[in-house]
Amino acid sequence: MAATSPDSGDLILLEPAKPGSPVAVVTINRPAALNALTRSMMISLAAAFRRLDTDDGVAAVVLAGRGRAFCTGVDLNAAEEVFKGDVKDPAANPVAQMELCRKPIIGAVAGFAVTAGFEIALACDILVAGRSAKFLDTHTKFGIFPSWGLSQKLSRVIGPNRAREVSLTCMPVTAEMAEKWGLVNHIVDDSQVLSKSIEIAEAIAKNNRNLVVLYKSVINDGLQLDLEHARAIEEERAHDYYNGMTKEQFASLQKFIKGRSSKPQSKL
Repeated sequence: MAATSPDSGDLILLEPAKPGSPVAVVTINRPAALNALTRSMMISLAAAFRRLDTDDGVAAVVLAGRGRAFCTGVDLNAAEEVFKGDVKDPAANPVAQMELCRKPIIGAVAGFAVTAGFEIALACDILVAGRSAKFLDTHTKFGIFPSWGLSQKLSRVIGPNRAREVSLTCMPVTAEMAEKWGLVNHIVDDSQVLSKSIEIAEAIAKNNRNLVVLYKSVINDGLQLDLEHARAIEEERAHDYYNGMTKEQFASLQKFIKGRSSKPQSKL
């Protein structure tokens, strides 16, 4: 995967974590505007995740923002262009494309993740926060109706009462609060956010890539169901997975397991 900028100048960057790495790093690169999104940036970010989903050389993705913010949401100077467009248009909806991306996404959040930026963070599978990180929902402050899932996702992560307070008062959620409430996985110094996120992505990339994709899918699909029906889809997919394996694949599995048992364990 060569370094590239999908379709919005150099405002959305897509590059490998290092040459030949199976980890891709997507960077929102508008630091002078605290990574506020224009419509063209939204389209470009969505296109980046569509591309990564189909890139067999990519096992995991890190999403970061350059400078003092992860993403401060939609650029309100371009609000009419953004909000009077088709908010249901998947081509201009990075959250929809992140949700469709089968590869695990690690969000590297340093600084502010505000409103649409908060929604983008919630679309990640794993979150690493810098000590300066603040998550903020300003929909009610500016009279903007949420359309990328914040009104529904946040309550399922931190609980409905906390979510109501966060969204209705525009209360900032610090990194420490976010970790305590189960919103973020790790807190590190701001200077370590990207490297920690890449470390997690590399640990994922060492595993069976097909099973990683299937496992992420069954977790996320099961979250939409009650436990009984979620268990049923796990059993159904496990049955299909093992029934589809050949004798050669079972032999390769046994060889892989024996090989892994002799290697040092991950630091994670």
